[in-house]
Amino acid sequence: MALLNVHSNGSILPSLIGKSRPLSFLVIGAGSRGNAYATAISENHTINGYVGAIAEPIAGKRQSFWRKYISARQEPKPGDVFETWQEFLNYELDRRKRKQKRESVPEGVDGAFVCVLDEMHAEIITALAPLHLHIMSEKPLATTLQDCLKIYRSLKPPGGEPDRAIFSIGHVLRYSPHNMLLRKLLLEDEVIGDVLSIEHTEPVGYWHFSHSYVRGNWRKESMGPSLLTKSCHDIDLLLWLLCSPPASSTSPPHLPSSVSSSGSLLYFKRSRKPAFAGNATNCLSCAAELECLYSAKKIYVQDHLAKGIAGWPVNTVAPEIEDLMRQGEKGTAMTVLEAELGRDYDTSTPQSAIGGKPWFGRCVWEADNSVCDDQIVTMTWAEAPLSLNGSEGMESRIKGRGAKNATFHMVASTEKQCERRGRIYGTKGEIEYDSKAIRVYDFASKHAQTHYPHQPGGGHGGGDTGLVQQFLKACEAVYMQEMNVAEAQRVHIGCTLDDVIRSHAMVFAAEEARNGKKVVDWAEWWLANVDETMDEMGKKNLDRDIS
Repeated sequence: MALLNVHSNGSILPSLIGKSRPLSFLVIGAGSRGNAYATAISENHTINGYVGAIAEPIAGKRQSFWRKYISARQEPKPGDVFETWQEFLNYELDRRKRKQKRESVPEGVDGAFVCVLDEMHAEIITALAPLHLHIMSEKPLATTLQDCLKIYRSLKPPGGEPDRAIFSIGHVLRYSPHNMLLRKLLLEDEVIGDVLSIEHTEPVGYWHFSHSYVRGNWRKESMGPSLLTKSCHDIDLLLWLLCSPPASSTSPPHLPSSVSSSGSLLYFKRSRKPAFAGNATNCLSCAAELECLYSAKKIYVQDHLAKGIAGWPVNTVAPEIEDLMRQGEKGTAMTVLEAELGRDYDTSTPQSAIGGKPWFGRCVWEADNSVCDDQIVTMTWAEAPLSLNGSEGMESRIKGRGAKNATFHMVASTEKQCERRGRIYGTKGEIEYDSKAIRVYDFASKHAQTHYPHQPGGGHGGGDTGLVQQFLKACEAVYMQEMNVAEAQRVHIGCTLDDVIRSHAMVFAAEEARNGKKVVDWAEWWLANVDETMDEMGKKNLDRDIS
């Protein structure tokens, strides 16, 4: 099964045709990402869409989300609020059956944002796939390669049928003005000639890493390595810059040759615990708390709630705090937060209870975390000239497809928080970038020019807003019959499901390289782990169809 170089020629389906109206979207999961995307929809008045429904099991979060994004528009009605995604699925299947019987039913949603825990993505997306709703999934797509491929197969069944709905992934780095300009300078303007090498760094931020990857939901390798849960969109960014040709080109992707990786848990482990902390396992009862950089009281109370900040990261510790602060109950909010930070476990606590929730007051050197806090990935590309007809010389055939290298570094212990930085070395110049500026040095003129891309605000340098805007544009283009699904995917999303699988596969290949202390041959790995798996899935689907 070849995934990489084929564009689907989707046709417009009668079920997707209609008059112009605002498109409605279900958000599954009222956590930080669900709120981020809902905010991007609600605050961008240039897009023709709105949050129409929420599915969230935690009552306080569900009610708060409904009040913030839905209640101003209407009173609750059937189809607005669900406790679980399964409840929505059952409702929607019943609604469609009743509609087929020509009963009067409410309008359904046009699409869904999947913003739940990573390990839930595969079950939800494969269950929603038969509904042919447009889907935007938070990254990563899934926590295993097998689940990623299951999602692919559910959305693209064997037989080459046209795509029936838009699919997007939370690779928000593609949609920030900074990175869009960076790609334009590299691939369209060719300001430094052909790329030879990239060094790209993601500085996670010292306390941010402790919040999400030591105490939080993404701390265990069993739930996905940090390269996947934190940095899969950095790997995607590098492949977008080095692998995917510009939009004006019909050339196939320049596929990597190899990947290797090294990394481990360097700091957040018991051997690094300060002696002064003694046997304490929780910050609120630790003698070293006042001096500790990772004091939960310092991070959540002193640096955030005491300053009136009730959003992230405080609302991930206790979701109800935002509502309490809005109601002017700061004292109650403080009590709730400190109670949550005081929760702890000991040797008598069942492992299922420990692993089933975050522990934001836990000592960072006594936690049950296992993901890397420092990792390096090296990718290589071999020269791959195109086989062109006519008299084109080697320079034309190899343009953008020469040998090159990319190094990615994810590092926890940094001042900057997720403000990516790097250098790109080319045949005619060099680029240096951070999250605010792009400096281009030209070898011939010996002059440098610095670009300052627009900073629209919001998460990921405007990437959150940009992704939502492009997703809704694609959905509307299909609904208005301006484009078929494949064309809208290409023009507005700029990222196919094949691209999503490729970047996730690179993460899994890098992890195999790291754990095996080896260099992985990309073509061989892809054949064994992707193509053969997809072929087997196709055979199973065929067997089910026959039986």
